[in-house]
Amino acid sequence: MGDAEARRANRGWWDTDADDYQAEHGAFLGDVDFVWCPEGLREADARLLGDVSGRRVLEVGAGAAAAARWLATQGARPVAFDLSAGMLRHAAEAADRTGVRVPLVQADALALPFADRSFDLACTAFGAIPFVDDSAALLAEVHRVLRPGGRWVFSVTHPMRWIFLDDPGEGGLTAVHSYFDRSPYVEQDEGGVATYVEQHRTLGDRIRELVGAGFRLLDLVEPEWPEGHEGIWGQWSPLRGRLFPGTAIFVTEKPAG
Repeated sequence: MGDAEARRANRGWWDTDADDYQAEHGAFLGDVDFVWCPEGLREADARLLGDVSGRRVLEVGAGAAAAARWLATQGARPVAFDLSAGMLRHAAEAADRTGVRVPLVQADALALPFADRSFDLACTAFGAIPFVDDSAALLAEVHRVLRPGGRWVFSVTHPMRWIFLDDPGEGGLTAVHSYFDRSPYVEQDEGGVATYVEQHRTLGDRIRELVGAGFRLLDLVEPEWPEGHEGIWGQWSPLRGRLFPGTAIFVTEKPAG
């Protein structure tokens, strides 16, 4: 499953699923908010990006760009890009509702249409990274467009979750897959054509890719399930969240030197 096939499948998936996705998760994500993960960790509380005021920020795989709009309210100068026209349509509609507008760009994360060293910060909450085969190349692209000293912070499904079935209930508590099997999760249509592709990498894989791209790892955040949070998002649930992590957030920087 190469990048070309994965790109075609996932662009089609998100264009088709954009309305349903926003109907199901839009209230949780908000129109002007930065939610890192289904556990509900917000950038307003975590401040993983540091001071964003006056900073040019690239939101990678922005979806409906709620995070970019929140960053704009904090004094940042964000740009939001996504591969999916369907998701960017929702970003434009949310801008009309809120009056908070940020530049929207339809682009491929493996070929960013931005100049070298053009952003101070980059971020994504579950965007782009899980959906490309060559994630090392994506990290290299983000490194290219970041200025020295800039932070790159991203959240993904915690790699250990791949051991279990995608089930928020009791069935999701038994390990059934090898953590070391990097085979992607693929959905296909009746003709055998891929319609959705998601990639698995171990924690070690992610760190090696980051170091290989030139980043320095500052922190690895594994949000705990908060008390009182009873929501279910796909395979995320209170039952599982209280036992093992569902999200990994990598906090990195491009060395100033």
